[in-house]
Amino acid sequence: MGSMRSGALGVALLVASSVTGNAEPVGETAIFTGLDKITARITRLEVPVGERVQFGTLEILADSCNKRPPTETPETTAFVEVFDVGKTLAHELAEKDTTEPSLPRPPERLFSGWMFASSPGLNAVEHPVYDVWLIDCKMSAAETSLPPASIE
Repeated sequence: MGSMRSGALGVALLVASSVTGNAEPVGETAIFTGLDKITARITRLEVPVGERVQFGTLEILADSCNKRPPTETPETTAFVEVFDVGKTLAHELAEKDTTEPSLPRPPERLFSGWMFASSPGLNAVEHPVYDVWLIDCKMSAAETSLPPASIE
């Protein structure tokens, strides 16, 4: 009876480890490259998941970021929303110095969907001045430092 229980426990552990081993870990920061087509400047953007980061007149929001484990085919994905807010931080500061009130313009959603680091042209942000594409996903320190589960 005891060997039957230990065998069932071993099978349960094997199933649990295979299920958790195949799940893509969720990252805490999506890393993008941004290109300003006017100045030809390339900028590395680190966008914490759930926060907005401004790049020129664009606001980038990464809702999730996933990276496959090193034992699988490499792929990094992120669900991203990009908005055109129409004003840079410099414009907003300059407006504070003037007495003329300006009506706020609601942000325009330019992109909402999954981006893939291996295929940057598949789901790209189409904007006349800026290009933005996903390059990587930073994982939390706890997830990257854990060794893979082993069954003895």
